[in-house]
Order: sequence, then C-alpha cells, then structure tokens
Amino acid sequence: MKKLNLKSSLFLICFFLVWLSCNSTDDALDLNLERQLVETTINNSIGWAKTKDLHLLYSVIANDTNYMEIHPNDRVVNGFKDFTKAEAFWMNPDFKAISYEIKDLKINFSQRGDVAWFFGMLDDINEWKGQPASWEKTRWTGVLEKRNNKWIIVQMHFSFASK
Repeated sequence: MKKLNLKSSLFLICFFLVWLSCNSTDDALDLNLERQLVETTINNSIGWAKTKDLHLLYSVIANDTNYMEIHPNDRVVNGFKDFTKAEAFWMNPDFKAISYEIKDLKINFSQRGDVAWFFGMLDDINEWKGQPASWEKTRWTGVLEKRNNKWIIVQMHFSFASK
C-alpha cells in the first residue's frame, strides 16, 4: 500500500510540475521585448517600400491562404498569393516610397502572448509618376501571430475617416 501511495504521490507531483510549467507563460514573457519585436514587424511591413526590399516584406507577412488585408477602397486581399499581385505596382519604377509615420501605435497581447493586435494612424507618403499617391491619416489595425518564435502579420485593415 505504501508503494502505491508513494507512486501516486510522485505521479501527482510530476503532473502538477508539468502543468505549472505549461501554464506559466505570463512569468516568462518579456512584454517590453515582445512589444519591440511586434513594433519592428509593423514598421517593416511599410518601411520595406523605401528600398523595395520584397524579401523583408514577405518575411513579416503570413505566407498562407488565411492572410487577409482590407483596403479603404473595399478591396480585400485573400491569401498570400493574392497579396503578391501588388508587386507589379510596388516594383514599378513609377512608384516611389517617400516616407511613412505611424502615430499613436497601440499594441496588445493575448493572455498566452502568442497573438498581438494593434491600432495606429498611418501617413504613408508615396508618389506615382511624380504625383502624390499617399495614404494620409489612415486608420490601421492588424493582428500578428508568433510563429516559430517570429512575429508575423496575419491580418490588416486600412480605412479613411469619413469627412
């Protein structure tokens, strides 16, 4: 009987320790570091255009069919393949990224720390054939997921305030 109680007690202690380690992500999560990493990912999703670094852009966007992006003109981008169709515009020599600024960026995290969502106001200043082609005072929201220890954007929504 003592052997059974000892084995049962050891099993319960081991089970409790494993459960505790699996459910204590809040203690191990450095929110300041994660916030910096998320902010860098958000900036890279816009800042890549200055040097037309598609590798940088594609490294921060979910490369799957579930990626979604909604534009102010009601265009909905469904999936990474649809997203890449904009290359013809971005890589055209007539398109020139001038600058961008993100104001009032707010970032929140899920309880487990593997999902983040953000809101900010975007001024994305660009030219097409020397003429302004900018998105100014654009409301920008998005969702990121931590995959393989890297933050990836899985959804974005852009909108203009009605006047």
